[in-house]
Amino acid sequence: LWPWLLASSGLSALVQLVTLPFFPDSPSYLLIQKGNEEACRKAIRKLWGEGDHQAEIDDILKEKGAVASTKTLRVREVLKERSLRWQLYILITVMTTLQLCGINAVFHTAKFEEYVIPYVSLGVGLCECLSAILCSTLIDRFGRKVLLWGGYTLMCSVLALLTMTLSLQHRFFWMNYFSVILIFLFVVFFGIGP
Repeated sequence: LWPWLLASSGLSALVQLVTLPFFPDSPSYLLIQKGNEEACRKAIRKLWGEGDHQAEIDDILKEKGAVASTKTLRVREVLKERSLRWQLYILITVMTTLQLCGINAVFHTAKFEEYVIPYVSLGVGLCECLSAILCSTLIDRFGRKVLLWGGYTLMCSVLALLTMTLSLQHRFFWMNYFSVILIFLFVVFFGIGP
């Protein structure tokens, strides 16, 4: 029953994967990141219908000016900046509590020895950090829509393979290890996409 329950979470990812190509890109992304005002107007018309949307475009242009004047901080500067401390504490708390999300139940289903499970949990945490770093560097290059689409596609594939490996783990001893690799990949794809 556990493999089917795990695979059912892929249903919402599949629905989003199928519908995502029909959504337009964000007007602010098109204007601020891409600098394409005509595509921005087209996306606004698709989202809000025909009409005069110059006020919305002016707001996006103001946002573009504000973004251009904002200084980008490096990691060390973020850690030293006192005004960002609470956000940093919240981020650390959220990342820490992600360890309590239930992914460890998969490790027990994969029938690992008890002493191996903390190391696998550590690997999941490292994959979460890796995906946060990758996402922050890839989103500017490819845009949110591409990352969402790719993330959901890869997550669906990984969940299908994970269901298969959990079903076959009693036949092949190495399936447990392959399941953990798939879990690591799922975490990375989830962090990069959704």
